[in-house]
Amino acid sequence: MVSDSASRVAIVILNWNGQKFLQQFLPVVIAHSPGCQVVVADNASSDNSILFLQKEFPEVRLILNSENLGFCEGYNRAMRQVKAQYYVLLNSDVEVTPNWLQPIITLMDADTNIAACQPKIKSYAKRQYFEYAGAAGGLIDYLGYPFCRGRIFESIEEDHGQYNDTRPIFWATGACLFIRAEAYWQAQGLEPAFFAHMEEIDLCWRLQLMGYKIMYCGHSEIFHVGGGTLPKNSPRKTYLNFRNGLALLYKNIGPDNLYKILLTRIVLDWVAAIKFFLTGYRQDAAAVFRAHWHLWQNRKYWQKRRAQTSHEHKICPELIYPRSLVGEYFINNRRVYPQLNIPNRAALPA
Repeated sequence: MVSDSASRVAIVILNWNGQKFLQQFLPVVIAHSPGCQVVVADNASSDNSILFLQKEFPEVRLILNSENLGFCEGYNRAMRQVKAQYYVLLNSDVEVTPNWLQPIITLMDADTNIAACQPKIKSYAKRQYFEYAGAAGGLIDYLGYPFCRGRIFESIEEDHGQYNDTRPIFWATGACLFIRAEAYWQAQGLEPAFFAHMEEIDLCWRLQLMGYKIMYCGHSEIFHVGGGTLPKNSPRKTYLNFRNGLALLYKNIGPDNLYKILLTRIVLDWVAAIKFFLTGYRQDAAAVFRAHWHLWQNRKYWQKRRAQTSHEHKICPELIYPRSLVGEYFINNRRVYPQLNIPNRAALPA
């Protein structure tokens, strides 16, 4: 049982100026997580988050970071101070449900080779639809473009129970990431240089190269607001996504295909930059080129991080889509996951 020990499951919420989300969603987390540690790690908020937590939720453990360390290092610093068998990295803008913990903990207890798992992620605003950040489990194409069962680029499916299964996935969302503490530290935690965005894909990739499995459990469900930190159209977000997207490939792809894939991605990124420019998003266009330049400037750091990544194990080929997702979506008009005709042989019985 989850509630047999307070040290067994630690739910860690990283907060930065998110008092309104804490006020709305933290009571639900506490109510539906009996026996678990609930921890809020604050990234030097300038709103009243800390005073609010101290007054309204004295039972919640508060970890204070001295500055805004971003998603990655903010979590790394906090997790070093938390002892548990399982961590749950939970966004502050998530509404959990009464049975959100037990199915995943039961699944992970049954197989110690499962390093991480995510629940079904649905939209808080449109509750019958999946949510962008994770949906029904993350996959990736051979060029490193991430997508989800239930979400490809901006096309989001309605939930009809089509993903009420349990199955291996390539990456589990950082919005609600269950992870075995031992595996988290074996992989050296989240990549601090990412700051935010795509960090969970990098972590899950590294875990698989170490021989672990990443799972989706459709019997657990949460609702995510999404976009609580950076707006959807943000040059800063564009910069992080494009820089981290290339770093993700450089760190984790084996030497045989690395440079061919990187060159293709660079060309496609430039096409995206031209599209930004022609459609009036000139700051976003500049952000793409700035992302590439900064990655090159810091190449010695990324070379060091690549050398620290294990390539001992092969990733299941069913978890990597062998065609270009960009071509399938924008040229072949395949906008939803079933149209990709990905075999479901890895699914487990419901």
